[in-house]
Amino acid sequence: MSPNRRIGERVGWFAPLLGGLLVAFSLPPFGIWPLAIAGVAVLSTSTTARSARGRAAAGGLFGIGQLAVGLGWALKFSLVGYVVLVLVESAMVAVAVAVAPSRHARAPALAGLLTLAEWLRDVWPFGGLPLGGIALGQVGGPLLPTARLGGPLLVAGLTYLAGAALGEIPVIFGASRGASSGAPLGAQGRSGHYLAQMDGSVRSGARLAAVAVELALVVGVSIWGALAPSGGPPTRILSVDVVQGGGLRGYSQIEIPPAHVLTAALSETAKLTGPVDLVLWPEDVVALDEPIGRSPVDGELAGVARRLHTTLVVGATWPVGATRYRNEILAYSPSGRLVSSFEKVHRVPFGEYVPWRSFFSHIAIAGTGSGMIPTPAGRLAVLVSYEVFFPDRGRSGVRAGGQLIVVPTNTSSYSSDQAPSQEIAASRLQAVSEGRDLLQAAPTGYSAVINSQGTVRELSALSVPAILRASVALRSGSTLFERFGELPVLLLAAAAVLAGWASAIWFRAATRRKRGVSGGG
Repeated sequence: MSPNRRIGERVGWFAPLLGGLLVAFSLPPFGIWPLAIAGVAVLSTSTTARSARGRAAAGGLFGIGQLAVGLGWALKFSLVGYVVLVLVESAMVAVAVAVAPSRHARAPALAGLLTLAEWLRDVWPFGGLPLGGIALGQVGGPLLPTARLGGPLLVAGLTYLAGAALGEIPVIFGASRGASSGAPLGAQGRSGHYLAQMDGSVRSGARLAAVAVELALVVGVSIWGALAPSGGPPTRILSVDVVQGGGLRGYSQIEIPPAHVLTAALSETAKLTGPVDLVLWPEDVVALDEPIGRSPVDGELAGVARRLHTTLVVGATWPVGATRYRNEILAYSPSGRLVSSFEKVHRVPFGEYVPWRSFFSHIAIAGTGSGMIPTPAGRLAVLVSYEVFFPDRGRSGVRAGGQLIVVPTNTSSYSSDQAPSQEIAASRLQAVSEGRDLLQAAPTGYSAVINSQGTVRELSALSVPAILRASVALRSGSTLFERFGELPVLLLAAAAVLAGWASAIWFRAATRRKRGVSGGG
């Protein structure tokens, strides 16, 4: 092997890592959405004709490139947890790429396998970890409306299909040039060479046609998503205020006493004048030493609701025993009565609990229920912080009758804007998937008002006090995703994998038959 070829192969091993990094920089806070498609194209091209072991290694490097950056927020909680998460989730990508066909019919099979891997990381391990997922980088691009057809998983699948199809183009032209090179000897050699050229041209044309069909499918589904039924017309318009108390970021409750957080929220709320239909406070802005019913803060919150003649939705925590606590969302009516509550279901691994090692941590009790709470302002689908990354939680609340999505959250412990910006992207995907307007409130940002099309109408700055005042719509219509969930996308992904492998097997058999006929002649 020549030195130049050795160097080329070594450099080629860095291509999948580069592809993963491109995907990472498509994610918030960078948000350059075309880079995700380019990154998948690099992965597709660089794994063509490699052995299963080589494809697995390339897929692992791709996953590390994407997730070492995309999951950087986890370093705040645990270095060991961060390393485990990156390696485990990169291994899922490695398996998906290893199982894909090595040559023909790669694009649909590779896209299907990567989509299935994306679904797996949404549900396992530790109940799933969707942060750093490829769909989060597409909220600024043309694929966002497809979320109302199949949720974030369809957005991810189409991104993978577009990238895998584009990655085929340099492979096809490279094979075409290879078929036309060489110097045939004699009449029979010339005849065989020309027949090989013709056969190669036919195959290249067929593969280019397949790429065109795959890209046309991505465009067609995007157009369908833009035209598909959303959440229906407004049934009622609400006046709302989203309260952000402001303060320092990147510090724990020990460093910033909870009383300061409550005081900041009360200070901003004191600037409001009623009546207003709904006031939203962040997650755990009220941190108590006893249950809300026995705390004097209960009367203080009731007084705020009465003064503004509003439905006040507020996040509160209080201990249960020595090592556990409740993380609840409470709703007070305009009369000051506590009318609804919901306890957070999805907890943050290595944040609100340490998997398998709960005795090391003061852990949140996992709640149950759909997430829909009835209030005088309307039926609210509540997603508490981390839950916004899980499509099933938004779907659960809306299917139970939620007319507006509210996201009380707390990302104050992160000093950077990576986790908050990914959370805004997840909120935009939830709004489009369910066809609902969405309100997000955080103590130090980002707080936001997002419409059912996924457009951010109001966005706070980090750290500063803010009040976002807006009018939002209650809706009762359904999207296709709300009706059918992710099952159709999973079935299509599995079908793409099976079709890709069936096509690859057929092509190999046809090639062997052709060689047998040529040898016999």
